[in-house]
Amino acid sequence: MSGHSKWSQIKHKKAHSDAKRGKAFTKIVKEIAVAARIGGGDPDGNPRLRTAIEKAKEVNMPHDNIKKAIMKGTGELPGVSYEEHVYEGYGPAGVAIMIEVLTDNKNRTLPEIRHMLSKHGGNLGETGCVSWLFDKKGYILVEKSKSSEDTVMSAALDAGAEDMKNDPGEDNYEIITAPEDFEAVREALEKAKIPVDSAEVTMIPKNYVLLDDKAADQMIRLMDVLEDHDDVQNVYANFDIPDKVAEKAGA
Repeated sequence: MSGHSKWSQIKHKKAHSDAKRGKAFTKIVKEIAVAARIGGGDPDGNPRLRTAIEKAKEVNMPHDNIKKAIMKGTGELPGVSYEEHVYEGYGPAGVAIMIEVLTDNKNRTLPEIRHMLSKHGGNLGETGCVSWLFDKKGYILVEKSKSSEDTVMSAALDAGAEDMKNDPGEDNYEIITAPEDFEAVREALEKAKIPVDSAEVTMIPKNYVLLDDKAADQMIRLMDVLEDHDDVQNVYANFDIPDKVAEKAGA
């Protein structure tokens, strides 16, 4: 799980810059609106909306922004209608990539995604070409300095977590859940007063492509430009990178 953990930490640290926070606001507002449109405006009965609201709180989004996004989703306020699409393809060294987008203009977004991939050593593929290389899972990170392994493991596994990783040299415990158990496990950690560093339902690779320094640098640049695109909500990829490259990138 080291590849997934490294990139999760890189993303988490980069998200704290002011520029990235503004970009995060735009993406989270879209996600809140779509989640509310699909599942209703009550987060207690809409897990996707609750997760989006938690992400909004992580980046200190004002409550009024969250409320307005929900109201746009439920139709109480006028707003843009976004479509969900998933694009699949390959990055440097054959790394598998899945890109989730929310867009109001597919004819604009798709060529832009294709161009970014080709410019950075990748290419767009057919639907289904790489999705089989990923499993949809709940993924929770807890800093090792915040709680003991036994305490975290007991709370997580008792609530239905599938596994907990404690890899030497990593700063976090990694908790893996089935998507339907994600909320219960996160709530159990909260009730046990265990601080959660990051929590999301994500696509976890079944295996990883270990990149050398040159390919790793190219892959990180590609991930950055994809995730910086206004219509891109999430990017999943099955790469692992050398520790020294991860350190340079902020992990």
